[in-house]
Amino acid sequence: MQGTEERAGEAEAADAGGAVGDDAAPVWLRFWPLLLLGAAIVPGVVLYFGGRWLETPVMQAWRTVCLAVTVQALPFLLLGTALSGAINAFVPARVFSRVLPRRPVLAVPVAGAAGVVLPGCECASVPVANRLIGRGVTPAAAFAFLLSAPAINPVVLTATAVAFPGNPAMVAARLLASLGTAWVMGWLWLWLGRAEWLKPAVRHGGHQAGGSRWREFRAGFQHDFLHAGGFLVVGAMAAATFNVTVPRSVLDAFSGSLWLSVLFLAVLAIVLAVCSEADAFVAASMNGFSPVAQLTFMVVGPVVDMKLIALQAGTFGRAFAIRFSAATAVVAVLFSVLIGGALL
Repeated sequence: MQGTEERAGEAEAADAGGAVGDDAAPVWLRFWPLLLLGAAIVPGVVLYFGGRWLETPVMQAWRTVCLAVTVQALPFLLLGTALSGAINAFVPARVFSRVLPRRPVLAVPVAGAAGVVLPGCECASVPVANRLIGRGVTPAAAFAFLLSAPAINPVVLTATAVAFPGNPAMVAARLLASLGTAWVMGWLWLWLGRAEWLKPAVRHGGHQAGGSRWREFRAGFQHDFLHAGGFLVVGAMAAATFNVTVPRSVLDAFSGSLWLSVLFLAVLAIVLAVCSEADAFVAASMNGFSPVAQLTFMVVGPVVDMKLIALQAGTFGRAFAIRFSAATAVVAVLFSVLIGGALL
């Protein structure tokens, strides 16, 4: 009798152990048929309704604008980053210091004008300016070059001419307004700048002794293209979204006033941070705004935007970046209005 009870107890224990083992298994394993069915059905449903949504007229217009801006700007982005990488690898930084006048007042306009023949995006101009200061170039001249190089180089001006066909006045206005902004900011630094605001950091750049120039060119080109290309895509998407989502009444509210439209596109240029070699195509797509407002977008963007402020803060310090960027934005807007009002 006792043996029977013991065997019964062992059987109950075994059943209990099996029950405990089943409970210890993950709960979702019990419903694996439903999970398998969901994995087969849900993606199909998402693709079906998502595909229908992507074929709506609004999304078709969005894709068209986004693709058009990207395809138009991509060749100029490739050319600009390739030339920037070549200058970084093959042109010594000491060349810049040798061609500049010794007097800072004269060095500022010469350095600003040098941007016409030396292409580069705003991402590359900050470390170049830092290297120039490290080689003994006066900071005012280095900052004038920092602002002019990404704004008035031949790649940018050619892209502007393509984006605004049959409108050479827009190219001339961009050249004059951007160059004037660079010169005035260089002279303002001579007049009001303080050494304690400037905290240059050591950054690698240019050819290093014993290194391969072609490897440096490839590395510089790859970095600049991937970095600027990402901002180009984001800017194209933002421009497309702006075109298809903003009601016409909102555009009319801003475009009806010169100052409202100018200030709106100036802020938009700072936030979007589109590469200078592509911003002309983004500006041209905003055809609801006046030519002066479009000019403001192209003048403000290359000299002060979110990524440029971050680069300046990391290189020269926050005290410099805050003051310099705020003053640059004001000067760029004023020059855009003055030059645009006279030529456009």
